[in-house]
Amino acid sequence: MTADTLRHSPLGHLADVFAAHSTTGDRGVGLREIPFLTQLDLQLDPHGTAAQRIGRALGAPLPTDPNTVAVAGALRVLWLGPEEWLVVGPDGSAPATAAMLRAALEDEPGSLVDVSANRTTVELSGPAARRVLEKGCALDLHPRAFTPGRCAQTLLSKVNVVLHQVDLEPTYRLLVRGSFAQYLADWLLDATEEYRHPRLTP
Repeated sequence: MTADTLRHSPLGHLADVFAAHSTTGDRGVGLREIPFLTQLDLQLDPHGTAAQRIGRALGAPLPTDPNTVAVAGALRVLWLGPEEWLVVGPDGSAPATAAMLRAALEDEPGSLVDVSANRTTVELSGPAARRVLEKGCALDLHPRAFTPGRCAQTLLSKVNVVLHQVDLEPTYRLLVRGSFAQYLADWLLDATEEYRHPRLTP
């Protein structure tokens, strides 16, 4: 028995339920969990030479505009604050990515912490995805204000999440602490219920 076979995601038991709530068409909405993503919390001076080295190592500069995301191959770097980023990558990429970032940091002041076990990721997609989020999120999610390549730390139905819009479909990823994942899943299932049924017409 390996460590991988012992892993259990917070929402693994809802895979079939999420699939049953996913619909297609102009009111379509999709739900799924993306478990075990690599998540590395990086803190350092964005104007220091270490930031430049890390940008070169990643292949993309660290984003310095608030609430923006840089794409570096399979990695996404989310701006969390003036001196803080979340590096998100595929399952299993944490050791190599962390080693690369620590080597680039060298002996300059900074911090790199593996927080992969802290959150899981729920993906909400489809034409109705924005309308679902607007039921419980105070952010302006209209395309004029929130587009692919944007992220935000916000509340969704009283739950702290890191919200990241991935593409124009739209597809959103919600990074949520494991202890709040079930509550968020229940809220999303309720919020998407109306889109499982045809629109009633007079």
